[in-house]
Parts: sequence; C-alpha cells; structure tokens
Amino acid sequence: MSKESHKIAVKDYDLTEKMSVDELVCQMNAAWGFTAGKLATGVDIIEDMINSKGCVKFLSFPADIIATGTRGVIREMVKRKIVDVLITTCGTLDHDVARCWKDYYKGSFIMNDAKLHKEGLNRLGNVLVPNESYGIIIEKKILPMLETLYKEGKKEFSTTELCREIGLRCCNESSILYWAAKNSIPVFIPGITDGSVGYQLWFFSQDHKDFRVNLLKDEGDLNNIVFDAKKSGALIIGGGISKHHTIWWNQFKDGLDYVVYISTADEWDGSLSGARPREAVSWGKISEKAKRIMIEGDATIIMPIIASSLIDRLSKKGRGQ
Repeated sequence: MSKESHKIAVKDYDLTEKMSVDELVCQMNAAWGFTAGKLATGVDIIEDMINSKGCVKFLSFPADIIATGTRGVIREMVKRKIVDVLITTCGTLDHDVARCWKDYYKGSFIMNDAKLHKEGLNRLGNVLVPNESYGIIIEKKILPMLETLYKEGKKEFSTTELCREIGLRCCNESSILYWAAKNSIPVFIPGITDGSVGYQLWFFSQDHKDFRVNLLKDEGDLNNIVFDAKKSGALIIGGGISKHHTIWWNQFKDGLDYVVYISTADEWDGSLSGARPREAVSWGKISEKAKRIMIEGDATIIMPIIASSLIDRLSKKGRGQ
C-alpha cells in the first residue's frame, strides 16, 4: 500500500447484467472489503508475474481441490500455458487419472461414514469417491503402463518423467497431466509415494527389482530451472510439501519475486499452511522486495475467479490461448 492509499475512497459495487468476471474483480479492488481487496491485488500480482520477461511461473497446489470441479481451473491454466512449472502431491495424480474415466459425486460434510464405508464410498470433505472410481481404476491404468514402459527398457524415472508418461498414456483431454505433457510443463511430485499412484509404483517394484523412481533427478531439474531464471513467481494454494518445495528451491535465487498465497489456515500454530508470505521473507524464500499477498479463503471459490479474470485480461491482449 502506498502512503497515499488512505486518500483513495472505498466504492460500492455497481453490478450489471453483462459484467465479466474481470470487471467484477476490478470492482473488488475499489470495494476493498475485506478479502475482496486482497483477491483483486492477487490477480494484479499474477498478471505482473505473467508479463515479467524471463520470469518462471510456479503453481503449487494440494490434491484435494482436484477431486472437485476446480480441477478444470488448473487444467485451463496449464492448457493456456499461464504457468511454467507445477509442484503438487501424489493425490493430484490419483484424482486426475481417475476422473478421466470415472465420476466422483456430490456428498455432504455430515454423513454416516460407517455406512459409506460399507457401501464402498470414500468421503473427501463433501465429495464422494466410490472405490471403483479411485483405487480400482488407478490400478487398471497405471500397472499396464508401467509394464509397457518396462518392456520398452524404461526402468528409471524422475517424477516429472513419470507424470509425462501418465499424461500421455493414461489420461485424456480432461486431464491436467495430459495438457502439462502436451505443453512441456514439468510436474514435480516430491511426495510421490503418498497416494494410490505411489502405491502402484511400490507394488510394481516388488516384481521388478530394478525399477526406480529417481527423486534426486527432480531436484537437479528444479535446481536448473531456478538458477536459469531471471525472476520467479508463484501462485501457492494451501500448504504442505508442495508449498514448501516451491519456496525452498527459490531461496537459492534470492527468493521469489512475485507471490500469491491462498489458504484457510491460521499462522498461530506455526504451520507452514498458515504461514504468511512475510515469514518466508525471513528465510530468504521470498525476496524482501517481492510483490506479495495472502488471500484467506477456500481455493474452490477463489481460484475460478482469479483464473477467469486472468483469462479475460490475457485474451484481450491476445495471450494465454
């Protein structure tokens, strides 16, 4: 905020029938209350990140949102090449592969979970995931792919290489991994064993003892991306290993230059998920001069608004197609 910001008046929303999402976001900037102002600022920071020449754009997110329609938001950003690097969790692979072929269903946060278990229904928040839509279909898709790759003489993979193969061999155009592979956008999974796809990798390795996942190759690739970047920025959803991996590697180039955090977590318990950008400045993971904002709220609400606003702005400039 500038020293003159206290002279800028708060304005009421002026809603019209044909208003675009970006026009709504611009009005949020004028309305300024309370998280709305932060969301509008976040869109501006991401736009600056996109327009910054030589800036590598990271997108970090957890798997739970991929069980919802927000998967389509992430897919669209990848399809339009709005981001350059994805860092996420193994569950993203699970949900992305599974939902190419099977449906998840609407549920409720309050249900009879014992009854759901007996019926073969897994509850993720208020989303229902049938057994046949998760572990069963993932095993059906992943194990034959691994067998084919092994017969082709491919016995060692980094997670980015593995994600590319999954995207091209196990997914369709509804998939994040498919478009990441098509657009040569690397997908890093530092916690690759923590999910159904990870379990399939372990299971396959029991009968193929020379099969390997090379995590250190991933780290070498991340090292090269960071050190070759003139600038870097990140849109970081939630927390956990994907968030930390993103900010950790960027400390080696004097920190991220553009940062937008989206999280519902508090910071008083010391959790990484709730840690504000200012904390990462103390570690050098975010530059002291970085444009940064923390948007408190549910990513399944915030991300469709941010992405729609960005797509509108980029399409007006003939970009992001």
